[in-house]
Parts: sequence; structure tokens; C-alpha cells
Amino acid sequence: MDVCVVGGGYVGLTTAVCFAEMGNNVRIIDVDREKVEKIKKGVAPIYEEGLQEMLEKNIGRIEASVEYDFDEEVIFICVGTPSTPEGKIDLKYVLSAAESIAEKMKDGSVVVVKSTVFPGTTEKVVKPLIAKHGKNFSIAMNPEFLREGKAIYDFMNPDRIVIGVEDERAEEVLKELYKPIKAPLLVVTPAEAEMIKYASNALLATKISFANEIGNLCKIIGIDVYKVMKGVGMDHRISPHFLDAGIGFGGSCFPKDLKALYHGSKEMNYEMELIKAVLNVNERQPLQIIKILEKHMEIEGKVIAVLGLAFKANTDDVRESRSIPIIKELKKKGAIIKAYDPMAMENIRKIFPDITYCKSIEETLENADACLILTDWKEFENIDFSKMKNKVVIEGRRILKNKEGIIYEGVCW
Repeated sequence: MDVCVVGGGYVGLTTAVCFAEMGNNVRIIDVDREKVEKIKKGVAPIYEEGLQEMLEKNIGRIEASVEYDFDEEVIFICVGTPSTPEGKIDLKYVLSAAESIAEKMKDGSVVVVKSTVFPGTTEKVVKPLIAKHGKNFSIAMNPEFLREGKAIYDFMNPDRIVIGVEDERAEEVLKELYKPIKAPLLVVTPAEAEMIKYASNALLATKISFANEIGNLCKIIGIDVYKVMKGVGMDHRISPHFLDAGIGFGGSCFPKDLKALYHGSKEMNYEMELIKAVLNVNERQPLQIIKILEKHMEIEGKVIAVLGLAFKANTDDVRESRSIPIIKELKKKGAIIKAYDPMAMENIRKIFPDITYCKSIEETLENADACLILTDWKEFENIDFSKMKNKVVIEGRRILKNKEGIIYEGVCW
């Protein structure tokens, strides 16, 4: 098929290269000229495992442009849906994309919303906006379930494909498009598809906050939350996934989507108390590591080594990273901060231009009074702490294997 993807971010670019890998001709539209030029040259503008290789492999099937001009029969909206300051979903990019698509698309197009939007948005907001232009089209909603760092794998090997449709035309086109992928395919309404995405993320985030609440109590009692959660996760009704206690969840999805779900429900005069609690636990969880550090030293004037800035390993994404509130609190308390991350330093530098960024783990640890490990990069498994001034090491993600010769604590174990 001929496919157009509006938005060249994590979701859009992954969607585009994977559809190209499946044999389709794909055009990416993005307003960022620098990003478009990179894609044209076969250079991935973001880091995602396997993305660069797949882009290079399929560059003959992939075009990129800043111009809205559609010959494709199926058009995906893959733009961002950030949070407003009060936590509501901001639809400005979705609405702008929909308006441009409506003006330029050909009759009979299938417009598919892949951006994460509040239930009812596709049918009640996007569809009427496009319909104003008087063309025949079908509307659909096709949520993504991609883990950053594993997005290519997840796209090609999904647990399920969910398509929310109103008519047979959209259902037929999307079934044909996804035919090469062997996975259960669920056909629902657009609003149901939107809610499946929100409900999935809310449940996974709830498991994380639950594990952290149990972990905080385990810390007080003096037992290992990882052993506790191993026992809990052996129950097939629960599963071990997303039960790793630590400093909380971050990234482009969970915080944003839970805030949107909570505030959207409040606008309907229903307050989701459980979602509110999950967010509150996650908000305070990263500062647990500061409380533990203060048991060992007065922070002011101390050199604190921070290892890990991305919100998780295998990505350069720092959106809602738990390292951000931790570094803010360290700065507030007068710490001298040295930081290192294999991928995310340029992105975090935009937020904290005034801390010291190091080229290696060794350089970061030299003469440090304490070390905070905040991301579970594999290279952090075995670290030589001999160059530290005071060997106080506190983990926010359980990754460290070598604990000899250090004063060691986990944030909630």
C-alpha cells in the first residue's frame, strides 16, 4: 500500500520504517526540516534500538517531506499529545495535522489516529474537523503499544493489534495493512480503542506504583522487595512484569496519559481516586533517594555522581525522567553534580546546562562523595568505585552486581 505518516517522532518514525519493512511505500511528513533532511539521508533523528538499521535498509521505500500533499489511501496521525500545565491533554498538534490532512487528502482516504487521545476524541473532535472540508473519508483509531528501546520489536511482534473503526472500508484497509503481522486483531469502536490504550498504560503504571509502595515498607522492615515481588509475580494472574520497585516511572506515555485520564474524568464529574494515588506515589518516589543520601551526609558542597539520565535504558529520551526531580533537589540542596549517561546527556543538558557532564563512568566517580544510579544501563552492572572519595552508592534501579568495598543502599530495598 501507499501509506502516509504525519509525525516523525518515536511513534511516527517507528510506524513508518516498520510499514516499509512490510513492503509498503511510506511518506513521512513532519514540520521539523532538520529532522526531515536527516530521514532523507537515511539518518535516524532519534535513538531507538534497530531503528537506524531498518531505516537504512528501507530508504528506497521511505520518503520524507515538510509539505502536506497526499496521494496515499491511508494516512496515520502520529503527532504528540503533551500535557497542559494542569495535566489535561493538549490536542493542538492533532488538530493542526487533521486540518492539514483535510485540506490536501484525496477522496476516499482512510485517516487513522495513532496518537494517544482521550476516549471520544477521534469521533467527536477529529472526524468533524475533517468532515467540514466536504470530502469522503473513513476515520479510524489504531493505538500503539510500543516500549521505548524496544519499539521496533514491539511493532513487528505485538501482543495484539487494536483497530477502532466506524465502517467496513477502514476495517478492510487496516486488516490488509497489518496482514503480514501474526497477532490477534481486535476490532472495536474508535472510543473503545482509545480507552484500551489509556487503560493499559494506567494498569501498568499502577503495578509500578504498587511495587514502590510495597518496596518503601519493605525498606522499613528490612526485607528485599525484589524477592517479595518475585513471589507475587509467580502468580499467573499477576505476572512479574512491571513489578520492579525503584524511583518510579517516567517517559513520554505513563505520566502524560495518566494525567490526561484523571483530568478528563474530572471534567465528566468522576474523580478516579486510584489513578490520582498512582500519580502521587510516582511524584514522591524519586525523592526517597535524597532522603537516604541525607542519612549518610550533609548534601551541601558534596560532589554527587549521577549515573543514568534517560528515563530508562536503551533510549536517549529524558521526558519525565526520574533523574530530573532528583537533580533539581540536589541542586536545591547545594550539591556539586557530575553526571553521565551513554545516550541522554545532550537531551538533559537542555534542562540542566550548569552541571558537569562526564565522558565516562570513571570520570564521573572521580573524587565523588556519593553515587546515585538512576537508570538500569547494562554497563552499570559492574563498576569500579575505587576513585570515589567516599564510597556511598545508592541505587534507584536494581542493576549493580559488584557491591564490594562500598556503602550500598537501594532506594526501597
